[in-house]
Amino acid sequence: MLRLNCFFQAKKGKYNEALEAAILLTAKSQKHEGVIAYDVFESATRKDVFLICETWESEEVLAKHAATPEFIECVGIIERCGEMKIEKMQL
Repeated sequence: MLRLNCFFQAKKGKYNEALEAAILLTAKSQKHEGVIAYDVFESATRKDVFLICETWESEEVLAKHAATPEFIECVGIIERCGEMKIEKMQL
């Protein structure tokens, strides 16, 4: 199993656009083959930060997920709106 923690910090005025893309990506990704958990969380202490937390069965299903049109589109929006840092762990 793999866990990804994708931390996001928005540019000024871009938080809502990025969060909407993250919520859309989450809703679609929860239906992907091999997903164990996929959710987005807003920071309680920083108004410009959220986290996408993902758990996948394997590298193979994660790679399929990353090649989907919704992933490419939504992550593109998120990356234009701020900075993302990804932590990847084997479970």
